[in-house]
Amino acid sequence: MLAEDYMGVAIFALLALLLPALVFLLSRYFRPDKHDPRGETTYECGEVPVGKAQIQFHFQYYMYAILFVAFDLVTVFVLMWALAFDGMGDLAKVFMLMFLGVLLVGVVYALKKEEIIWI
Repeated sequence: MLAEDYMGVAIFALLALLLPALVFLLSRYFRPDKHDPRGETTYECGEVPVGKAQIQFHFQYYMYAILFVAFDLVTVFVLMWALAFDGMGDLAKVFMLMFLGVLLVGVVYALKKEEIIWI
């Protein structure tokens, strides 16, 4: 393998490391330094903030996130698995069933936390 083959990758990596640092340093000279007291407040769509900015979210929102991730992963991986179903061996099918089982455990946990199912 010749060094010329990887020269493009090396230049790209060098630019990827130097460009953000350069932009970060240059931003100190081009940004405005005006202090505005409105910048210290919480932004709520142009309205005057009401109440505290830090609130406790309900646990149910985390459950929705867990369910979304579980079903999103199932959709992506099962669709790719189904496209390559003909050329797979039995071991690949066992691994997919194990994957679906792990995701099913997550879904059952989320539904149990929401008290939708009683297992």
